[in-house]
Amino acid sequence: MKRTWTIIGVSDVPSSFKWYQSLFGQPETQPGHTYFGQIVDSDGTVLLCLHQWGAHEHPSLTSADNATPGNGLLLFFRVDDFDMALKRARALVARLEEEPNTNPATGTQEFALRDPDGYYVMISAFSSLELRGHETPA
Repeated sequence: MKRTWTIIGVSDVPSSFKWYQSLFGQPETQPGHTYFGQIVDSDGTVLLCLHQWGAHEHPSLTSADNATPGNGLLLFFRVDDFDMALKRARALVARLEEEPNTNPATGTQEFALRDPDGYYVMISAFSSLELRGHETPA
């Protein structure tokens, strides 16, 4: 099995950490460090890593001033509690970037919002077949 660890630069790791935990309906915990935290699913899967801008001199994470956060990046999450995720999202932002709609390519419900650093976050529902381990036909 292979897994990716998507790492995004954020201005305030503890604040972003709390925001993503709220979006995903997770219990509130603290990140491992003030400069780095991992949002982890209940099975231990890393969903997203948050890295303080400028910490450790990583070339692509030096500063939000060098590029617009999220330029060329779409954070796309599949959730098994779409309706609850939508309610949590509405409590986190003043407005959604995309209201709930059905994606014609996948046939699943989705919506989009911006996180505190401006990243575009797409939330998509798992279909009942995917939840049982089967892919839906394209």
